[in-house]
Amino acid sequence: MIDLANVPKYKSYKESGEEWIGSIPTNWELVPIRAIFKFRNEKNDPVKTENILSLSIAHGVTEYSEEGRGGNKRKDDLSAYKIAHPKDIVMNSMNVIVGAVGMSKYYGAISPVYYALYTQKDDALVEYYEKIFLNEGFQRGLLKFGKGILIKLSGTGKLNTIRMKVSTNDLKTLYFPKPPIAEQKLIYSFLENKISQIDEAIGIKKRQIELLKERSQVIIQNAVTQGLEPSTLKKESGIQWLGEIPSHWKIALAKHSLQKLERPRKQNGDTVICSNHGCTKLLGDVNQGLVSLTQHDYQGVNEGDLLVHGMDAWHGAIAISKHSGDCTSVVHVCDSKHNKGFIAYFLKMLAIMNVYKVISNGVRQNTSDFRSWSKFGDIEILIPPRDEQDAIESFLDQQISKTEQAISLAEQQIIKLKEYKATLIDKAVTGKIKVPGVIEG
Repeated sequence: MIDLANVPKYKSYKESGEEWIGSIPTNWELVPIRAIFKFRNEKNDPVKTENILSLSIAHGVTEYSEEGRGGNKRKDDLSAYKIAHPKDIVMNSMNVIVGAVGMSKYYGAISPVYYALYTQKDDALVEYYEKIFLNEGFQRGLLKFGKGILIKLSGTGKLNTIRMKVSTNDLKTLYFPKPPIAEQKLIYSFLENKISQIDEAIGIKKRQIELLKERSQVIIQNAVTQGLEPSTLKKESGIQWLGEIPSHWKIALAKHSLQKLERPRKQNGDTVICSNHGCTKLLGDVNQGLVSLTQHDYQGVNEGDLLVHGMDAWHGAIAISKHSGDCTSVVHVCDSKHNKGFIAYFLKMLAIMNVYKVISNGVRQNTSDFRSWSKFGDIEILIPPRDEQDAIESFLDQQISKTEQAISLAEQQIIKLKEYKATLIDKAVTGKIKVPGVIEG
């Protein structure tokens, strides 16, 4: 990474009057967006194309048929769509504030809530202006125009999916910096090179995280199915997905090893969330305008209870609660005479091995429905002697803690790289740094 503090600056600057832009080089222009782009209002009626385009924050503009594309769901009525052309800037009017914008490589039909902008100016490089549209500073500058807010409560208790529509009339009031065309090309080439390097570094960190997660899964699986002594005599478990197990271990049904608790709701306590990320809490009363709950929707939970999510166990939503409060009735709140930490690791191992999805007739794709306690209770689990349960829990706590620290470090490094990329783009497209090759007159 280059030290942005030591990158050359332009000789002189002038104020743009736009908060998100700040000052720009003296030789740059500041022009309204309508001096560069026009809004394309071409309808797909009658139907001109059946190639539906999708738009997502993660992947930009993709063809709907592309796997993992994200974006809006396809409509049956193709005539309700609009048209986008290659090199159009496509933005989601509802989500542009959080980054749903990008340049299209395709000719196709786009959602009615999308805008398509195009330019025919010889002194405007679309690729340069795409960097501006993707600039977080520009996106934050749109907040003043946003109308309407939709906030959803995720399964982890996090508030997300903020939708604030920006109208075409508001967009037309925007001003953009306009460097000479030669500088636009140099800035674009500079950013493409640097962004590629940064994205490669981010990719390496993400692969490291995946390898660390895989290592954790292997450690957990080996420990809860084979124990900590490799030389221990083995026997056939009789369970197809399990294979051999230590000869002195027992197999028991979950309903004989766990006790389902029926705690009354604590009232006005913290809300405990059980997810594949563990156990967290949402501070305050969940009824404060976020979701509609009744007395029967929630139940009490104490610190140290074993929580198993009836719908998301397949995803690893199993944890020992670190908090006391209330949790949704979809979660099984359990106690056990056995080591609950060991049981939790074993149940998470079943998620790793996709056992829940195999033995369940899920109500929807990628979902295994174990809301019924009797159904969950028929799951077979391994029961080592208590001293081995304790030793395995202690061993796994130490190993997983080390791995989570390494993952956390890699995640922080990814955050720093993304912050650096955003800063680099912002400084380059607004002229706060002078990229190599620029010659001032």
